[in-house]
Amino acid sequence: MGSFDVLLDDERTQLDAFVEEHRGAIEATLDGLTEEQVRRRLVPSATTLLGLLKHLTWMQRVWFEECVGGRSRRELGLVRTPDDSFRLTDDDTIASVVAAHQQACETARSAVVGLPLDTIVTGHPSGPRTLRWVYLQVLRELAQHRGHADILREQLLGHAS
Repeated sequence: MGSFDVLLDDERTQLDAFVEEHRGAIEATLDGLTEEQVRRRLVPSATTLLGLLKHLTWMQRVWFEECVGGRSRRELGLVRTPDDSFRLTDDDTIASVVAAHQQACETARSAVVGLPLDTIVTGHPSGPRTLRWVYLQVLRELAQHRGHADILREQLLGHAS
């Protein structure tokens, strides 16, 4: 597909493409790294590469399973706050966190099949919003954290990757 063809795509196709691009790129920041490296804290906060992917898994579950799907965080077995979603357990590995992320992405794709962007979704505790708003929020978070992940990977490798 040429760049001109993208301009002709509808809004939903474009949003899906941007979300998928960021999902894949964030997973790719773990490629070739060790379990120790992806857990290493390189900034004053508790943010790590593996913790970022775990947070993004949680975030997508909140927006697509809670907000769109109408199931509570408690029912979904999700931690309550964004800060808690970065915390790693001893059981978290690259393989397990990537698998959870991929499952969350698949569930997210299924949750929105056939729903127009103007659909009002009501499952989030802060109130109703359109599916378009959910997409934009998810895209914003993915893009922001993709940048964080790129910088952390660069620090781990000691050079631009």
